[in-house]
Amino acid sequence: MAPDLNSLPNGHTSSPEPSHPTSLRFKYVPDSIEIPVAGGDGEEAVEVDLEELQDDTTELCTLLENENAAKGYWTTIALAYSKQGKVDLAIEIVNKGFAVHSGGRSEDRLTLLNCLCWLYLRKCREAPRVLPDDSQESDTKIKDEYIKAATLTLNDASRINPSFPPLFLARGVLCLLRAAVLQSPKEKAETLRQAAKAFEDSIRASGGNNMMAVLGRARAQFSLNKYAEALQGYQNVLQKAPDMIDPDPRVGIGCCLWQLNYKEDAKAAWQRALELKPESTVVNVLLGLYYLDSISHLPTSDPKFTAVYKKAITEHIQKAFKMDKTLPLACATFGSYFLVRKSMDQVESFAKKAVELSGNTTLASDGWYLRARKEHYGSDFATASSFYSKADTARGGDEKGYLPAKIGMAQLMVQQGDVDGAKFRLEKIIQQNKNVEAMTLLGTLFAEDVFSNGNLNEDERANTSRKAVALLEAVRQAWKDPKRSLQPDSSVLLSLARLYEIESPDKSLHCLQQVETMELAEITDEAQPTDEEEKTAWLATMRQYIPPPLLNNIACFHFQTNRLLQAQDIFQTALNGCVKLREQEPNADTDALITTITFNLARTHEASGDLDQAREYYEGVLNRCPGYTDASIRLAYISLRQSPTDEGPKLVSKLFETDQTDLEVRALYGWFLRKAKRRTQNIAEDQEQRHFKHTLQHHDKHDRYSLTGMGNLYLANAREMRRETEKEKAERRRMYERAVEFFDKALQLDPRNGYAAQGIAIALIEDKRDFSGALQILSKVKETVKDANVFINMGHVYCEVKQYSRAIENYEVALAKDRARDPQVLGCLGRVWLLRGKQEKSAHAMKTALDYSQRALEVAPDQVHFHFNVAFVQIQIAQLMISLPETQRSLAELDVAGAGLDEAIESFIQIAKSPNPPFPRHDIEQRANMGRNTMRKQLDRSMQSQREYEEKNAERLQRARELHEAAMAKRAEEKRQAEEAAAEQQRKIAEERQKLIERDRALAEKRAEEERKKAEEMSLSEDGTVKKKKSKRKGGKRKKVEDADSGLEDGDQKSDASALSGSDAEKPRKKKKRRLERRAKDSSKYKSQDFVVDSSDDEDMPQANDVGTPASNVPADEDDAMRNGADEDDGGPAKVVKRSKRVIDDDDDEDEDLFGGADGTADGAPDANGTTTKADGDIGDDSG
Repeated sequence: MAPDLNSLPNGHTSSPEPSHPTSLRFKYVPDSIEIPVAGGDGEEAVEVDLEELQDDTTELCTLLENENAAKGYWTTIALAYSKQGKVDLAIEIVNKGFAVHSGGRSEDRLTLLNCLCWLYLRKCREAPRVLPDDSQESDTKIKDEYIKAATLTLNDASRINPSFPPLFLARGVLCLLRAAVLQSPKEKAETLRQAAKAFEDSIRASGGNNMMAVLGRARAQFSLNKYAEALQGYQNVLQKAPDMIDPDPRVGIGCCLWQLNYKEDAKAAWQRALELKPESTVVNVLLGLYYLDSISHLPTSDPKFTAVYKKAITEHIQKAFKMDKTLPLACATFGSYFLVRKSMDQVESFAKKAVELSGNTTLASDGWYLRARKEHYGSDFATASSFYSKADTARGGDEKGYLPAKIGMAQLMVQQGDVDGAKFRLEKIIQQNKNVEAMTLLGTLFAEDVFSNGNLNEDERANTSRKAVALLEAVRQAWKDPKRSLQPDSSVLLSLARLYEIESPDKSLHCLQQVETMELAEITDEAQPTDEEEKTAWLATMRQYIPPPLLNNIACFHFQTNRLLQAQDIFQTALNGCVKLREQEPNADTDALITTITFNLARTHEASGDLDQAREYYEGVLNRCPGYTDASIRLAYISLRQSPTDEGPKLVSKLFETDQTDLEVRALYGWFLRKAKRRTQNIAEDQEQRHFKHTLQHHDKHDRYSLTGMGNLYLANAREMRRETEKEKAERRRMYERAVEFFDKALQLDPRNGYAAQGIAIALIEDKRDFSGALQILSKVKETVKDANVFINMGHVYCEVKQYSRAIENYEVALAKDRARDPQVLGCLGRVWLLRGKQEKSAHAMKTALDYSQRALEVAPDQVHFHFNVAFVQIQIAQLMISLPETQRSLAELDVAGAGLDEAIESFIQIAKSPNPPFPRHDIEQRANMGRNTMRKQLDRSMQSQREYEEKNAERLQRARELHEAAMAKRAEEKRQAEEAAAEQQRKIAEERQKLIERDRALAEKRAEEERKKAEEMSLSEDGTVKKKKSKRKGGKRKKVEDADSGLEDGDQKSDASALSGSDAEKPRKKKKRRLERRAKDSSKYKSQDFVVDSSDDEDMPQANDVGTPASNVPADEDDAMRNGADEDDGGPAKVVKRSKRVIDDDDDEDEDLFGGADGTADGAPDANGTTTKADGDIGDDSG
């Protein structure tokens, strides 16, 4: 049976190790050798000192040839030269020895050729991979030449005897070295498989005792990404040869565990290897890389980062480099270190060494990549591109290759202007690997296409924007993955904020707030207070240290969503931050930023109604920057609001005369003309029309405000036109069509122009009576234009299509948008409630209509038509009360309706006498007479009949009312009792749950205490068997119960499954079940049947007559150890070994459970984030 290593810590063995293990390399090369003299008596010999060998081997070779020395003398002397590093002289000696024995026995020739092959392999390991750039020696050989020489030598030996066992190992090592320099993934994989086969042949020939062959097979499996199988091979070597430190299987164990993502266990294995061989350069570098990887997720400002980084570089990597300055791994690591420090000369030196001296293409790829980064930094793009390509090709290129090199080439393309080529390359990378850096760079490139004024049409721009958002959002989601330990990038969030700015301003604001949080985290480590007041004060203090442009943009979004107080506070904080920035950096140019933020702050005060404060800020902006036209426009607009007949018009006219070419000024002047002009039916004489026409003809034919204004003019003119004859109707229709033409042109220039779209909707309603089409347009407009007029128009449309509930909703929304005292909206609500009341014959709706009509009259008591509305609603209420049956009205309601009828009659009389009544006086007087005569009589009759009905049915009505009230009271009491019962039930459940939790906690503590005590009773003897302390058994001999045995087996399996975790618990193995069965049978005689019964109440109760440790109470590590170490014989002693789930067993099933599918590498990649900035936008004029 294969040995079991699951219980051994990684890198350690169960057998005692020597205190100072030494390398076995060249162990059998003596200090001197005696060469027998040919023809002598056998006692005469020439002694050769192998410690002091001469560089000239001629004399020594002549001696060996003359004395007809056996092949062993030739190989021993050659190995002595190789031990001293004189491998070329060793090769020369072996070649001469082979020439001497060329006609000798085949075994002698095979031995010499095998020795020669190994010498070539050693030279291959020491030779450079490529010729150095500054190499002046013509006889410098590279690895390929020695591989060819070793191949020829091995082929010669194979012709003599292809089944010579030592050749298998040499062939395997040769294949490993050949695979290390191959760049084609297919060729490399095939060569590695050949190496594994050769090592298998060597293992088979040696009966499994050739540890070097086992190591070679593990190395081939590692290179083929079969890390679990390689780990098992290294562990087998460690168990059989614990003294081996050159090569050290612990290094291979650590590398396999690293690739399987057991990095802490890998560190433990390497540390053990370093304890045994402190001068190991490879182990020192590997430990240094471990420490660098452990802090890769930390920011450089973290104190832990500095300490661990220093330890990795100085204590390990630098130490290894001092011991061997040609170690490629150390050179590549130091090259990366100096690249971060921008020491480019050192980067070039170390990178060259990594390329020239590397024994495999992976390290060569690192060297080429470092050289590419160096040239990239120096703006030598052609050379950098060549080096990036070599770094990528060295690792397979195409679909495999080196990801950082591919990203580097994409960055070069961007810098050289080949953006389309960079996008293509990045898209190909993302298809193969969802790399965060590649997605960031590609998303940034797409975002820049959206931001730039390129040749993209609207569809292309929208499609590009969607691609950019999808990529950058994927990057944002990757930050949330705790396994990846990625730090958020503010440039990604700023790009997303700009992309979301139009379509999703709330998401844009969220991105900016996340950037703000990141900035606050860099400023201070203090946690934000939880109390709202303290948090507000803390934010106000800390925000002064945040970049003012970021705060300005955040405040702009708050302004757009009508969160004016928040916007005002943030604008003020940003302004204070600018002042603080100027104090800290006197040379900083903050004038433009202060001007912009001050203007935005003034707009916020203006929108909140604080016009005096806004005026003060605008004047401050003009004092700082006299040519700031927007501030002058806002001042003129405030003057118009505060003084519409005196100062306002003068200031607007002065501003228009000063700057007639500015389109914003012309827009304000057109808006002023609309309010101040004389109404005329001839549109050609309209002042506003002339102004907009002049703007379009002489300034900008694409001015969207003028186009929308012209559409509004034609729309209003068409509305006032007569439509009695067909000619008048046709002329009116042409006027609507002209208005729609202007609106459509404005929409073509700005598809998000909600005012133009609303104009088209109004034209559809008034001209075409197309209510459904208009509703679709207005529903989209309300998402863009945050104005009450949109909801008022939607209310009109819903009222026309008799959807009164929807109409009321929209009118009330308009009323909530700072229009609470708008008499027009109140009048509309009164009208729609009246129509709803007439439709539903609802007295409540009629009363609501009267309430809104009276509120409109209170706001505008001078408006005659509001008096008419109140009177008309009162008349309608009286008519409704008359028409209702006695069962649906009351005498009190009729009295109220009568009082309202009298008020309406009096109001109609007064309205008819007014100078400008809303309807002809004769009609109003007739309505008053009808109310005084007809309706008054009808109402009196209704009141009389209602009084008789209520008197007649008073007792029955009172009884029905009492029954109804009693039923309601009973229902309320039942509801209250049900709620109390449910609450009591919930309280009891909570109490029971708490008791169960406390009981389970007590049982768990008790079980843990019992397991601890029983674990202390267990001890390990020197021979590995388990001994238990003897204890007296109470009671007599217990009889075996067959049912108890079977029940114990099930119980053992259940307890084992609950103790294990991961795949061990989810997928129990058959072999372990069989061992558990034997364990159960052995221990069943110590257990009673009562103990095995599956009961949550009794399973933890101690039994007075139980002896030994019940299977359900064995700790997880002890139980596993018993299964893994159980002898094949049932009665044999059970070995207890410490469990370690990082070292695998020889069992194939366990291999699959522990390491199946754990394939992957951890490649690092440089940052490839594009940098974008958010513009400092002003808040534009939304006065419409």
